[in-house]
Amino acid sequence: MKALVIDDERLARKELISLLDEHQEIEVMDEAVNVDDAFEKINNLHPDLIFLDIQMPGKTGFELLEMLDKVPKVIFTTAYDEFAIKAFDFNALDYLLKPIHPERLTETVNKLLNKDEKPEVKPNRKDKKLGSQDQVFVKDGDRCWFVRLEDVRLFESDGNYIKVYFEKNKPMIHKSLNALDERLDDRNFFRASRKHIINLGWVDTIEPWFNGGLMVQLKGGEKIEVSRRQAARFKDMMSL
Repeated sequence: MKALVIDDERLARKELISLLDEHQEIEVMDEAVNVDDAFEKINNLHPDLIFLDIQMPGKTGFELLEMLDKVPKVIFTTAYDEFAIKAFDFNALDYLLKPIHPERLTETVNKLLNKDEKPEVKPNRKDKKLGSQDQVFVKDGDRCWFVRLEDVRLFESDGNYIKVYFEKNKPMIHKSLNALDERLDDRNFFRASRKHIINLGWVDTIEPWFNGGLMVQLKGGEKIEVSRRQAARFKDMMSL
């Protein structure tokens, strides 16, 4: 598993890299000193895992995650205490409190390997589309989530923002639906209308609607109208 260590403190990076030398399953590809450096290296090196400091000068670790279209596995390295880190609504893989103890790192690595027992199919690097197995980071105010795209049933445009529907959550992200549509794999996601992109895996029922359109109900209960222009393509994709 290839990893990138991101921390503005040189000694902290070197210490963690030294500790990771004891874990042959993890190969440290490189290190990054700030968010902009990390952003460039993640896009060039495509690590499977990042060890990410939260509080860094300029931009925070959270801001880095918001910048990424496709987010690798994340282990936070932080000086925040346990109660502070739990105030965030993460489902990150784990977090390590500084100074990092070898026993705690071993525990984290074992957790990582247990979760990663099933090998993931690596996409062609030329294929930059986001598929159902990719993970994205969503931040709305002080709440944060790592969300696998297969769990997102609907994207809904709301002005300059997009509402992301997953589980019982509907956080808003600052992005255009057109830009998102270009990044999503159309084998998994369908642009139903000017305002909606639906996850095809969450389609429950389909009914004829006005003017040759369709009414699609998702397994989450939402009803989305597919425009007449898109209805024929939608039927073809759903093999109707």
